[in-house]
Amino acid sequence: MLFLGRDLLVLRRDHTPGIPWPGYLDLPGGGREGAESAVNCVLRETREEVGLTLESADLTWRRFYTKPRRVWFFAAWLPAERVRGVQFGGEGIGWCLMAPEDFAANDEAIPHFAERVRTVLEEGAISMP
Repeated sequence: MLFLGRDLLVLRRDHTPGIPWPGYLDLPGGGREGAESAVNCVLRETREEVGLTLESADLTWRRFYTKPRRVWFFAAWLPAERVRGVQFGGEGIGWCLMAPEDFAANDEAIPHFAERVRTVLEEGAISMP
């Protein structure tokens, strides 16, 4: 989860045959390459997918999930003005900013991602301005 100010950066998945959750609202992220750590993976994926460079210290929330598959999940908060640096990397149809509550309640959001956004909101884990 990447928060820019009070908003969540959201991607729209494409309809490539065989892709999980085609057309759904998604969050930046992806799979590890080689022996890459989970932290290095999320930093790389964020840079590749939305053009923003994060530091490991920006990852203010993290949790390991085992369902629907084993995966680390991270959240970061950046100032709203960092949106000017977003450069869509081309995975999916496009991107937008969305209130995290709207993403969490949206039927088009990948369900387990919507649940994780709700968890972060309920825990007050992200410091919003």
